[in-house]
Amino acid sequence: MTSGAVLVGRAAADMLQSVLGLVVLLGVAALLGWRAHGGPVASLTALGLLLLLRFAMLWAGIHLALVAGKPEAVQAVQILVRPFGFLSTAIAAPTSMPDWLGTVVQWNPISRTADALRGLPGPARESGHVWAAVAWPPALLAVFFPLAVRRFAGLSR
Repeated sequence: MTSGAVLVGRAAADMLQSVLGLVVLLGVAALLGWRAHGGPVASLTALGLLLLLRFAMLWAGIHLALVAGKPEAVQAVQILVRPFGFLSTAIAAPTSMPDWLGTVVQWNPISRTADALRGLPGPARESGHVWAAVAWPPALLAVFFPLAVRRFAGLSR
């Protein structure tokens, strides 16, 4: 078995858990009265963008966990990663931040996905948010997948 197969299996299990969590979240939201706008294509596109970003972030997390090594260090890495979500347009508009921080927030992959999701039924398709949301995950995968596989392979030596 190749060393990458173990990591791919782990990522697949995490993705299954993410899909199930998303299904539960959507079910509860529907029970509480939430309704999707923009039709089934926009809804499926939104779900696809969320899961695509999740898959890329999983590989970043796998690599960081392998670098951290010990369970205590992995918990510290998780704490350091949390602000990444807060430094996005999902929480606040970059115009309300200092210029340097607004620039960082604009480049955050979570921001690109959040902006794309907000605009799916409307004009955001023309503004490039969806393309940026689609481009970030493969870029992250291109970096973190080989790093994680190489790191994992090095552990067995």
